[in-house]
Amino acid sequence: MAEASEFLDQAVLISGAGRGIGKRLALAFAAEGARIGLLARSRAELDLAQLEISHMGGQALALLCDVRDYAQVEAALERFRAFAGPVRILICAHGAFGWIGPLAACEPQAWMDGIATNLGGAMHLCRAVLPDMLEARAGKIVLLAGPGAASPRRNFSSYSAAQAALARLAETLAEEVREANIQVNCMNPGPTYTSMTDDIIAAGERAGAEELEAALRLQSSGGATPEEQIELARFLCSPRSNHLSGMLISVSDKWRKLEHSRSQGAMFTLRRILHSS
Repeated sequence: MAEASEFLDQAVLISGAGRGIGKRLALAFAAEGARIGLLARSRAELDLAQLEISHMGGQALALLCDVRDYAQVEAALERFRAFAGPVRILICAHGAFGWIGPLAACEPQAWMDGIATNLGGAMHLCRAVLPDMLEARAGKIVLLAGPGAASPRRNFSSYSAAQAALARLAETLAEEVREANIQVNCMNPGPTYTSMTDDIIAAGERAGAEELEAALRLQSSGGATPEEQIELARFLCSPRSNHLSGMLISVSDKWRKLEHSRSQGAMFTLRRILHSS
């Protein structure tokens, strides 16, 4: 464990923690002494993540849960509260594409399932943890928002609409809880090879040639490094970012300048100013 970690004994709830970026962040925060709530829909993946954390000397509780169902979220939170105390950090790292392909040919239920998972699941988790955070007048919420949050993404209308909505949810919620010393931000983890990359490859022509080519390149390169993602997540979950809320920050941004200032304004929000350089 890291000595004098700012996350020592903090109750950190992470959705999508069975694999991909969620698991990556869970392992990182556990290594710093946080008590981790691993929340996902796959029992096998949860058990493996919990075992890995246990072997490294960390503390974690596997929470089988479908974030689309608020009753399941509440039940999982009650179990985690008994294990680690009230949640002080929430990281929403779950995600699903829903429908991949042109909207004109979509299966409406598949399209709506993407909204329910990405946006509805984040809302459920925020709603569940906020009462404890408001009572304590302290808390950090980080919503992972991928491509589509700041720009259109052809053939991924369900996912893109949800990502943009997540960024606006973070902005709006940030205003609601600002006076309670709760910070809410979105983190774009950058292109990353995960099971969702395989979903694009499996979709083939429906994803479009550009998306398919990008997914195949990502399959080879791996994308953004774990270190980049972990460093930004640590910053957004630490007291070092207490002056920032309602931001949309990517691992590729020059975000370190924000540690002592939030003067960049719209550059780090949904209305971000994009530069060609």
